[in-house]
Amino acid sequence: MSAADPVQAIKAIEEGLSALGTRYRDAFAAATNEQALRLEHARVLGKKGELTAVLALMRHVPGDQKATVGSRVNSFKEEVEAAFEARLKAIARAAREAELRGLPYDLSLPGRLELGRGHFHPIAQVRDELLAIFRDLGFVAEAGPEIELEENNFTKLAFPPDHPATDMQDSFWLGPGLLLRTHTTTVQPREFLLRKPPLAVVMAGSVYRRDDDVTHSPMFHQIDGFLVDEKVSFAELQGVITAFIERLYGPGLPVRFRPSYFPFVEPGAEVDCGCVFCRQADGTYAGCRVCKHTGWLEVLGCGMIHPDVFRQCGIDPERYSGFAFGMGLDRLAMLRYGIPNIRLLFESDPRFLSQF
Repeated sequence: MSAADPVQAIKAIEEGLSALGTRYRDAFAAATNEQALRLEHARVLGKKGELTAVLALMRHVPGDQKATVGSRVNSFKEEVEAAFEARLKAIARAAREAELRGLPYDLSLPGRLELGRGHFHPIAQVRDELLAIFRDLGFVAEAGPEIELEENNFTKLAFPPDHPATDMQDSFWLGPGLLLRTHTTTVQPREFLLRKPPLAVVMAGSVYRRDDDVTHSPMFHQIDGFLVDEKVSFAELQGVITAFIERLYGPGLPVRFRPSYFPFVEPGAEVDCGCVFCRQADGTYAGCRVCKHTGWLEVLGCGMIHPDVFRQCGIDPERYSGFAFGMGLDRLAMLRYGIPNIRLLFESDPRFLSQF
């Protein structure tokens, strides 16, 4: 064929397009990755590709036929490009699906033992230890929502309407009658409404108040518990708390109860124990910064459940009595590990967390 012969050029273009047919589609479909697909694309439309050679013959087509022949060639080229783009997207989609459905780790990678094993956050460690102690003492662990109703957070716990905790500046209110719980004691009225005494329940979780300094955080953690049955006395409260402190810090540690006020208990008390940081072998206390040189550590607040709490929750206070207690997990973690600033517990600094 003479390259300059218009008839032969048009015939060569027709034969070239016919020869390519749909063969490129089969080649694209057979490509299993992007690299193989682009290689097949180059064989068709590359610098020395089959369709490129056909396109080169267009310069020999007479002017009055260029539009017709060129339209068919361009349509064929657009079909090839469209098939290529569709297959490229399909390969990318298949790779993403395989990634999502595959194992979350690559078994072919070598192990990296030098990184060490993961571990629980210091607050989680203290929480689990305390819950285990109370489970051993016969309590059942329960949970409640962090977004709570005002009546469960305040009203059913006998908070007076003018109590500071009910103020907008002390609690995080989300709307009328709805707030972030200010204590885990909110589980108490929920349990009272779900089941009847006897009950021995402990609960732990995050709580929220408008505090923010070196010893307070807007979000912190508490553990609360209560026991309700017929003829429960303050002596039983003392026995449970003393047993708890001995399991936490060891036997023989002195424990004292100081009168205090909490809206949902009467009488109420603060509980102190001998300072575990400056205790001497002979049982005396040298005094230290942690206990402010008093020899005592404040551990928790407690008391006998107020009759109004029972009435609000539909329990007969003439028949049942009980006690409740609560403490801050963050403070216990700070005491346990000698942490000077509560913010360190929430900044997620790996240099700090790797010590626990």
